[in-house]
Amino acid sequence: MVKKTILFFLLLLSATSFSQIGGKYVYQFLNLAESPRQAALGGKTVTVVDFDVNQAFYNPAAINAEMHNRLSANYGSYYGEVSYGTAAYAYTYDRHLQTFHAGISYINYGTFEGRDELGNLTSDFTGSEAALSLGYAYNLPWTDMYIGANAKLISSTLESYNSWGAAIDLGFLYIDEPNDINYGFTVRNIGVQITPYEDTREKLPLSIDAGISQLMENVPIRWHMTFENLQQWNIAFSNPNRAEGSLDGGSEEEKVSFFNNALRHVILGAELFPDKGFNIRLGYNFRRSEELRILEQRHFSGISVGFGIRFGKIKLDYSYSRYTVAANTSLFGLMIDLN
Repeated sequence: MVKKTILFFLLLLSATSFSQIGGKYVYQFLNLAESPRQAALGGKTVTVVDFDVNQAFYNPAAINAEMHNRLSANYGSYYGEVSYGTAAYAYTYDRHLQTFHAGISYINYGTFEGRDELGNLTSDFTGSEAALSLGYAYNLPWTDMYIGANAKLISSTLESYNSWGAAIDLGFLYIDEPNDINYGFTVRNIGVQITPYEDTREKLPLSIDAGISQLMENVPIRWHMTFENLQQWNIAFSNPNRAEGSLDGGSEEEKVSFFNNALRHVILGAELFPDKGFNIRLGYNFRRSEELRILEQRHFSGISVGFGIRFGKIKLDYSYSRYTVAANTSLFGLMIDLN
């Protein structure tokens, strides 16, 4: 059973290795950070295993009985009038069937001015998208390995255009308890646009990610390392603002080195006091830093920080993510233990 599961994930990885990233997909909101904890750790962390019911959005294999009867709600203001949020709930039917998870995520793009081809005002319009997910995880018998899946129904409305889609997320998790190490692997947003906006069906934002984390022995810190966008090796692009002048008066585009491109697949995160009522989190996203940094100016793009604090059965979370000098995001979260 274990060999068949590993073979399945390897075949799936090879079949999707030619996918693209960045501006070529529909339903891009599916890759936003789903919770303040995720955002503070840099995003896409696939190795968190505890009562955090939000973790199932990024790795469904992390669904477990500790999440039973916990409800979470998260909200963030993105850029301008754009806002988004998520909600999640988990329920353990019994120890044999383990735990089921339900979640919803949405984004509202605000109000836009409508104009005709001559630039005359017509009527205002809005845009929004949402996804409903159902998830389940299974412990492979006599092992410390877990597999899980989310099934998602996606809806999108942009002005007078509507679209529907469906997708699944697959997750794998191995917990090495003697060494306090977690290994995770996910393939997210495998799906299809069922109903296109017009006549052309577009691809979903497929994402293949892997990660490792460990609770340090003598320090109350759990570190996380995530390798994102494994479906494509070359994810770097040449920034025209960094082009170098040539002898003939022209310019040569920026050359991204092998090492620089490799780093853009890496996200680092750390959580201080991960098992206590108060947590401090820090993350660094290399790709975000490289793509958004400004020449000859200290920018700190790619850095994210946050904290969590618990009051009885209520936990509050907050994250601050640095994007550019002009734009940053904050995300707020509330989790309630209904037991």
